[in-house]
Parts: sequence; structure tokens; C-alpha cells
Amino acid sequence: MHPLSLSHMSIVSSLGAGQNATLDALRNGRGGLKPCSFETVTLDTHIGEVAGLEDILLPPELASYDCRNNRLAEMALHQDGFADAVAAARERYGADRIGVFLGTSTSGILSAELAFRARDPQTGALPAAFSFATTHSTGSLADFVRHRLGLEGPAFVVSSACATTSKVFANAARMIATGLCDAAVVGGADSLCLTTLYGFHSLELISPTPCRPFDAERSGVSLGEGAGFALLERAADKPPPGSINLLGAGESNDAHHMSTPHPEGLGARLAMERALASAGLRPTDIDYVNLHGTATSYGDAAEDQAITGLLGTRTPVSSTKGYTGHTLGAAGIVEAIISVLALRTGLIPGSPQTRNLDPALRCRYLLANENGRLDRVMTNSFGFGGSNSSLIFGWAA
Repeated sequence: MHPLSLSHMSIVSSLGAGQNATLDALRNGRGGLKPCSFETVTLDTHIGEVAGLEDILLPPELASYDCRNNRLAEMALHQDGFADAVAAARERYGADRIGVFLGTSTSGILSAELAFRARDPQTGALPAAFSFATTHSTGSLADFVRHRLGLEGPAFVVSSACATTSKVFANAARMIATGLCDAAVVGGADSLCLTTLYGFHSLELISPTPCRPFDAERSGVSLGEGAGFALLERAADKPPPGSINLLGAGESNDAHHMSTPHPEGLGARLAMERALASAGLRPTDIDYVNLHGTATSYGDAAEDQAITGLLGTRTPVSSTKGYTGHTLGAAGIVEAIISVLALRTGLIPGSPQTRNLDPALRCRYLLANENGRLDRVMTNSFGFGGSNSSLIFGWAA
């Protein structure tokens, strides 16, 4: 793969809005999980809820897109100077030469849930104001973002469970390589809703306490919400100092089970191997891995097998889901940005929520933060149905 420059990025999660808030939380071991009080949910669990979404207003001309998911996207677009960076890129390339490749799993389904609650008691009709196309539909996200940023290039939404906003990096790389666009906005948003919370509860996958990845007593996921965006451009022959590139991307689908990964982590390992191959790197070239690490018994064990089988037991790894919760369709972009922040600052995030490492797991899992130079980092995102994606970021040569 020809490296792509990651020139700008933005992030929002329960840790706060923006890169500085995210770094501050990671440095101080301050997680964003709290007891669930979302909507009418009565489950005994913790969630990573983004504060302030009720106060976000969309522009009047885009009012029909108003839903929790698009508000989350709106908040992220205006963090870290991202919208201004895209505006400058639009001037360089032209609006029709910048693609928009985003991901979400449930999109604005909360709007449909609220509309169903308010349906006509006699006819069952949904409220006339409810618009499926601009809220609930997965396509709503890309449509909203491209209008909000004034872009006219190719655009689509990927919805492949928890690998979603990792896979869009590979989509963008292919679209740029084929000449369909010169730059791309990638990322996405996934917001809390009743369907997700009760759905994971029905699978007996949610934890009553803040999740503890790789802990001997881990008991499941803590669900969260988040959004993030990155601007990818063709890498310059002589990049400015401090430039970060997307070096490689790997995808696989093991199709082992609808909700359980292959027990030996075969699909996960294949995605990592393909990411390394596309970057022209060896396993020993990776300095840190941000794991998928959901804190489920089977998931953590399978990923540990994939990591140790490919990278051995010396590479530091951790999962930041104990901080943000599992942001599902947004996990790929949230954790990609955290990985790039680690690369830029040398902060290798630990996992202080994890107290006692599972002795059956062999990878070098960090409980506490470490600091040191990083040259290349990998981030993993694995979804239901065996959809797997791995990304590698590094300093531009």
C-alpha cells in the first residue's frame, strides 16, 4: 500500500471532546464510564456517555438530519480544527475530489425508538415528523457530513459491526489508489440507543461494573458512544517534520460464529498479517498494539492467541475500552486516534481498570502507562460475524 498522510483528526468520547481532553484522561487514568442512566434503560451496567449532546444544534438547513448520532458527528467535526482543515483541503483539491467514507452500526436508530414510543395509538402510525432516511438510515451519516463539509466526492457508509470505522481507512486507501479521489474524510459515529444496550444484555455480554479487559475476573463489555474523523491525503515525497502516515491496513473475515470469534484468533491474526504485509513490515517493527480488548472471556483469549502467535510476548499491548467503553461502530476511529496520539506523545496507555491479569493470557498487557519513543503502532478492531480489521500508523519517512 502506498502510505497516506493522516494530516488532521478529531475525537469525541466519554473522556471528553478533543485530543487534549483524551490525552489528559489517559495520562491521569481517568475513565469515562459511569452507572447507566440513559433514557429509560434499567440495566445494571456502566456506560460511556458523551456529555452535552442535548445542547448541540445542527444548522437550520440540515435540521432534518437532527438525531443523536448526527449531533455526535457534528460535535466531532468541530473539534481540533478539523472542519477548517477540510475546508482548506477543499480549496486545494476541489470539493468533488475529496471522498467521505464513514462507518456506523446503529446510526440514528434512537430516533426510530423514540418515534415508535410516540406512534398513534389507533393506527400505529409513526409521527409525521419522523424521517427514516435522514436519521435512522446508516446512509444518513455520510449524507449529513458531506453536506456539512461542502464535499461532493464519492461517499458511502460501511456498517460491519465493531470493525466498521477501522475498515473505512482501507476503503479510502483503495479509492485514492484508483484515482477516484485525491483525499478522504474517514471515521464515523456511533451513539447509545436502547437496541444496543438491551441487545448486548440479551447476549449476556454486558458487565455490571466498568469493564476490565484481560482481567482474570472480567465479566463483559461496557458500552459507550463516540465519534472521530481523520483526513487522509496522498503522502508527500518530502513530508513536513512530524508527519504521520497510514502505513498499512489488513482485513479478514473468519465467519466462525455470529457473535463469538474463532477460538484461536485465526481471523484476527490474518488481519494483522495482511496489515503488516501491506506496510512492508515485520512483526518486530510494531512498538505498541491497541487491542480490540472488549473484556469478554472468549474475545480477549482469542486476541491474546493471535497477538502472541504473531508478535510474541515482548510487544506492549493494552485495551483502552476500560476508559471509553466499547463504542461499537466508532471503536475503530476512536482507537485509531488514541493510537496516533500515543505515537505523537510517546505515551503508551495502560489499563488501570484491569486489576489482576488473567494468568492464562500471555501477551505483555500494560496495567500502567509507559513512556518511550514509538515508531509504528497497530490498532485492532474485530466485529460480530468475524469481520476483522487492523491498521498500522507510523512516522512519515
